[in-house]
Amino acid sequence: MSWLGYRRPDGSAGARNHILILPGGLVGSKICEFVRGTVTLVTAETGHARTTRDRRRAGNFLINLGKSPNVAAVIVQGSAAGGYYAELNLERIAHEISTTGKPVALLTADKCGGTLGLLAKGIEVAREMAWQASRLKREPVEDGRLSLGVKCGNSDATSGLVGNGVVGYVFDKLVAAGGVAMFAENTEIIGAEHVLAERAVSPEVARAILASAQKMEERGRVAGEDIRTINPVPSNFAGGISSLEEKSLGAIHKAGTHPVQGVLEYGERPPRPGLYYVDNNANTFHMFSSFSSAGSQIGLFQLGGAGVPEGGFLDTSRGIVSPMLWLTGNRVTAQRAANSIDFSSASVLGGTETMEEAGQRLYDLILEIASGAVTKVETINHVDPFAIYYEDPIF
Repeated sequence: MSWLGYRRPDGSAGARNHILILPGGLVGSKICEFVRGTVTLVTAETGHARTTRDRRRAGNFLINLGKSPNVAAVIVQGSAAGGYYAELNLERIAHEISTTGKPVALLTADKCGGTLGLLAKGIEVAREMAWQASRLKREPVEDGRLSLGVKCGNSDATSGLVGNGVVGYVFDKLVAAGGVAMFAENTEIIGAEHVLAERAVSPEVARAILASAQKMEERGRVAGEDIRTINPVPSNFAGGISSLEEKSLGAIHKAGTHPVQGVLEYGERPPRPGLYYVDNNANTFHMFSSFSSAGSQIGLFQLGGAGVPEGGFLDTSRGIVSPMLWLTGNRVTAQRAANSIDFSSASVLGGTETMEEAGQRLYDLILEIASGAVTKVETINHVDPFAIYYEDPIF
């Protein structure tokens, strides 16, 4: 099977054709207000008061986000090229992104006559980049060039029974075709980490999976809490989930049945095709920005039913450069959140469709979205505040 994508110089293929402004903040946001086709992070990240490890994580995240196949060109901007920590040095970020062969411009206020000059120059360069990018044509691309990331939210009984299993079917099909599939949430493998570890391709990967769960357990103990008093959340209990272990066993159905090739850190890119676990927490923005930085062209948000308001949600595509495709296995959620939900597998519980049939229907929809059809939340012109998933305290 194939989809229509934008072929990039590094051999990847994009489902979208964005001009990305890094690292964000005032200038980036104003450029995006002026120039159609541009995207940016709402909040700038300077690395101040962060540990070396966290600064390295932030710098790698920005670089890999710029390398996303959904990005046609990048503007790296800031006050002065030399005024940053080494891990967030603007010249380094621009150089690393440029190795993909895509256009990259480095603009700084000290070379543009101050912040207003930087803004004016940024608008000028972004307009030219957007104009050039609009000339690129979509071409047939095999589905093995696709990368997907998934997170579940508002989990209820239908999540583990149907919704996550349908995603698992899609992941199995994608991995078999040579693509990349990523799942995450280190708080929601606890109690099921041994099941995932048994699927690891090596003892090293198995140990990394177990360590991810143990780390979150320990964080709770350090704070004087059992993590099971924090997760599941009240809406999960309202949706019929009785324990964290039950929630985790349902959550890992998203991962399908293929071997786990590795454990990725936040924003790390997978070294080869296959199924990957991302050591990341339950914050939705953390998840989808991490998937985008890791090369995911589309993010899947599998929704349960607990806590879904009448009239649904109006959340945005939190992956920055990658559209979010909203899914559910809950019939009531599909009705309540019809303004956000793109796909429902409630028919499986209703007995009118098999898990495999629903999975194939979702797979076909994903290829359609990858080829240019927009998701419902993608139609909203808003970006949520940005937060990198840090592990160390602020000093």
